[in-house]
Amino acid sequence: MISVCKCLAILFASALLLVAAVPLSAEEPKDKEWVKLFNGKNLDGWTPKIKGYELGDNHADTFRVEDGVIKVAYDKYKDFEGKFGHLFYKEKFSHYRLKVEYRFVGEQCKGGPAWATRNSGVMLHSQDPKSMRKDQDFPVSIEAQFLGGLGKGNRPTCNMCSPGTHIVLNGKLFTTHCTNSKSKTFAGDVWVTAEIEVNGGGTVKHFVNGELVLEYEKPQLDAKDADAKKLIKDGKVLLEEGYIALQAESHPVEFRTVEIKVRKK
Repeated sequence: MISVCKCLAILFASALLLVAAVPLSAEEPKDKEWVKLFNGKNLDGWTPKIKGYELGDNHADTFRVEDGVIKVAYDKYKDFEGKFGHLFYKEKFSHYRLKVEYRFVGEQCKGGPAWATRNSGVMLHSQDPKSMRKDQDFPVSIEAQFLGGLGKGNRPTCNMCSPGTHIVLNGKLFTTHCTNSKSKTFAGDVWVTAEIEVNGGGTVKHFVNGELVLEYEKPQLDAKDADAKKLIKDGKVLLEEGYIALQAESHPVEFRTVEIKVRKK
């Protein structure tokens, strides 16, 4: 006869086998791994929208891929003439962590505004580019603003700007267009890693080279803005999802990494 101890051992081993046989899909879902939105070869999945031009018209080859990076270039421009541009990814996102490596290079395009020197960014929770006016400067969105040092004074990066939107900062509705992060200044043509954690209509956190530099919440449409007003449905102003777009504001900039990690809601 089989001893009691042997029976227990067999039962325990069988239980282990049953646990091991449970498919991974039955486990608690985890955040997805980093996914490359930019493949390093071309602009597949991305669509340009430049002020004054139809969606998809990459005027003067503003956005291009060379040497494994997305370049915002102005060598084919005679003058900037207010042609603000944005390069939109094809999908909307809600809860995610976005990683962008960028650097400013060269000289600003002739005619670019002074404030746009070494200035770019990534637009979050953006409106559908198909809904933008042909002559619209910026999509209604929340911008993680990238700035480069100008050789003197402090100029933090990964700030927040709000074209057609508002945020809640330190518990209060914040209606000023931009607010600075607490990052240090990055001068010269150096690569900087920006990460933005977006939680739908909840908190948004900006990180620079791994350091938390800004936090706010409740991104929302500005009902007084003409473009944003068109996007309000049933009185709802809270932004819980939207498109991602890289910015072109008259200074050459390069993006070598654009990756996303979709998060659980």
